[in-house]
Amino acid sequence: MPAAHRPGLRVDSGLTIPESELSWRFSRSSGPGGQGVNTADSRVELTWSVAGSDALSPLQRQRLLERLSGRLVDGVLTIAASEHRAQLQNRSAARARLAAVVADALRPPSPSRRPTRPSRGAKERRLDAKKRRTEVKRLRRPPQD
Repeated sequence: MPAAHRPGLRVDSGLTIPESELSWRFSRSSGPGGQGVNTADSRVELTWSVAGSDALSPLQRQRLLERLSGRLVDGVLTIAASEHRAQLQNRSAARARLAAVVADALRPPSPSRRPTRPSRGAKERRLDAKKRRTEVKRLRRPPQD
């Protein structure tokens, strides 16, 4: 589907980033491509302002700003793609990567582990193993006169 007809980038069921909030930059890519590598702008940079996005709820914005703090520059997330020779493939790769990064950061935190105590049987097995180990090491010592 052409970019002009897309309603936006669907991240998950609760979030679709409008196409108007995404901005693209193109440059020459390194790597394979022969003579075409010097003329085609196949490298793609996709930027999206997390801080200024209207598509996010306050909770989503806060969660993204916290979890992506290492990747954001002034509240803007940038994804670069240059693994393909064609610009169109790199655009698709950048869109997919942006959706994956945002979806991963929006995932609710996993529940914390409830601390448990070892059972009585487990404690007894541990002490028995220690006693056996102590006895093995004691038998290795030279005899005491």
